[in-house]
Amino acid sequence: MEQDRSQKTEDQILALADVMETGTMQHARSMLNELSPAEIANMLEALPHTERNIIWEMVDSEKEGEVLIQLGEELRSTLIRDMSLQDLVNATEGMDTDDLADFIQSLPDRVTTQVLTSLDTQNRERLEAVLSYPEDSAGGLMNTDTITVRNEVTIDVVLRYLRRMEKLPDNTDSLFVTTRDNLFVGTLPLTTILTSDPELTVADVMKRDTEVIKASMEDDEVAKIFETHDMISAPVVDENMKLLGRITIDDVVDVIREEAEHSVLGMAGLTEEEDLFAPAVPSARRRAIWLGINLLTAFAASWVVSNFESTLEKVVTIAVLMNVVASMGGIAGTQTLTLVTRGLALGQVSRSNRRWLVNKEIIVGLLNGIGWALVIAAIAVFWFDDLQIGYVIAAATIINLFVAAFSGVAIPIIMQKMNIDPAIAGSVVLTTITDIVGLFAFLGLATLFLL
Repeated sequence: MEQDRSQKTEDQILALADVMETGTMQHARSMLNELSPAEIANMLEALPHTERNIIWEMVDSEKEGEVLIQLGEELRSTLIRDMSLQDLVNATEGMDTDDLADFIQSLPDRVTTQVLTSLDTQNRERLEAVLSYPEDSAGGLMNTDTITVRNEVTIDVVLRYLRRMEKLPDNTDSLFVTTRDNLFVGTLPLTTILTSDPELTVADVMKRDTEVIKASMEDDEVAKIFETHDMISAPVVDENMKLLGRITIDDVVDVIREEAEHSVLGMAGLTEEEDLFAPAVPSARRRAIWLGINLLTAFAASWVVSNFESTLEKVVTIAVLMNVVASMGGIAGTQTLTLVTRGLALGQVSRSNRRWLVNKEIIVGLLNGIGWALVIAAIAVFWFDDLQIGYVIAAATIINLFVAAFSGVAIPIIMQKMNIDPAIAGSVVLTTITDIVGLFAFLGLATLFLL
């Protein structure tokens, strides 16, 4: 799917480039603005700085806000810096409350004040309600565009009420049933409205067992609830069950995508907001920090090697083979680390199953360790015609894969308890451990048995 989207974006860029070269700018502008905001955003993120500015200037002003909200934070901030105050205020017109809440946090304070001033009292109160919650919480995700009904009215009254509305909010699959004090009671699916006897009351046909989401719930927990219950929308309530708003599936898809990008990029020390086509200097500055951390781990491994200089001087074969053990441990540990980190993110790893998981991964590590130790030993013996070097490297491989398996489970669990994101820091710690243990085991055993 990602490949299809990438190919579509590339085709759109090439088609637009052809029109700009052979046709008129007006034709190119029309062609660009026929695309959806998401497609324009994908195109902007796939272009270098110069071409990006040209395309951005061609976007219709009424589409700018919708495009900006689809962009990564870094690119969005870059474009916002070059926009006038009035253009930014205009860009916020018509935005959903949840999108506006995300967008307004990217704006300078003076612009934020202007945007809030431009809103009517009702929309300002709605926006301030969303902004009062953390961005990564259900309250920060929610939209306040809910349709509510009372449980004592008839289905016929509800139908007449809906017919008077110009349009329903996007992704509306249910109406929310509340009391006069706005306390949440249940939901009334649109399908139920259409198929029920008009004389029945809402109380007769509504769903009372709807899964509600507390405003303080973290966004990844919200995503799990939507996945478990196959939901399109869900009510958001406060601690007293007062209805605050709703979360829809499009918001949850954004959360899932961001979580996936966070996990993948975090292992390289990058953020999901990293702009692929950002200028070289700021990109280099951000990545330098991660490289510095890895340099420290490399020196730690080098220090281990330095303690066995005499062994390396006498048995040159060891210098050729010593990276094999560390590398095998690193790969094996990373496999376990990735699976456990994913399990923690999905809520699959708990106190009740940790011991079983540790035992299982240790057995996997030992089985792979023994199997690959025999292969590595055979290659080493064949290569250097030395049976003892085969024994040493086999033993070191088994030791390191055992440690790698245990570390791959323990590191993310310990980091989660310490409120450290294992997706970002786990791989560095794991690589350090497997490098040091692998080198120490191999060089230590070589010192004992080959000298």
